[in-house]
Amino acid sequence: MVTQSSRDDASYRHREIAGSFGADAAKYDRLRPRYPEPLVDAVAERLPGRSLLDVGIGTGISSQPFFERGFTVLGVEPDERMASLARSKGLAVETGRFEDWDPAGRVFDGVIAGQSWHWIDPDAGARRAAETLRPGGVLAIFWNFGAPPRQLAARFAEVFDSLDTGLPFNPWSASARPDRFENPYGSIIDRAAAGLAATGAFGEADRHSWTSASTVARDEWLESTSTSGGINRLPKDTLDALLDGLSEVIDDAGGSLEVTSGTVAAITTRV
Repeated sequence: MVTQSSRDDASYRHREIAGSFGADAAKYDRLRPRYPEPLVDAVAERLPGRSLLDVGIGTGISSQPFFERGFTVLGVEPDERMASLARSKGLAVETGRFEDWDPAGRVFDGVIAGQSWHWIDPDAGARRAAETLRPGGVLAIFWNFGAPPRQLAARFAEVFDSLDTGLPFNPWSASARPDRFENPYGSIIDRAAAGLAATGAFGEADRHSWTSASTVARDEWLESTSTSGGINRLPKDTLDALLDGLSEVIDDAGGSLEVTSGTVAAITTRV
């Protein structure tokens, strides 16, 4: 799996990449990791009520655990293909970009954004979040990540650099990988916090992280990698060459890899 930590806080300027996930929404939904119960607990215990707005709801992965706990969820999603799959799970979804979406006077007890806030303009998104949250409401932005060992990541980067992908990033380059596994989205959260602070409508964000280690088989890693933003838009011959190269690296390492997986979050309150 490629972590979105490979992007900086200007990811929202590449919305064409974000708009590609719906090309195979079912595969995305099947392969993307779910969020841990401690995250859901951390958000739920702070909410003043039961209504949630999910920004960039995608296929509903971020909303499902809250929906199952009895929260009322409305999603906003720019990709109708992703929205349709989320609706099939019983979730209500309106289509549109969050920055442009009209809440029509509706306010919510919580706004959540799972794996999506880096695709949103951090200033316009903060203003819209302030508009849609009632006083005392909670904003929670969070991401899952999976990081291979650094030695393997360096070899993955070499494979990526050997190909003409046309993408604006190398997800395994040394500059793209976090210095600390527990905070791979640090710069993105910093930029989001600046946008929130500029509104004057939010308290200081609390940051949380949960990590674990696991052994991931080669084919599982490759299939998940193929769903990552940008990589999922590569021409078939380029994608095949990339996956073949990554496969050789993993085979040289024994056919599997030890992955540090986790979730990071920032949670704040509307004042």
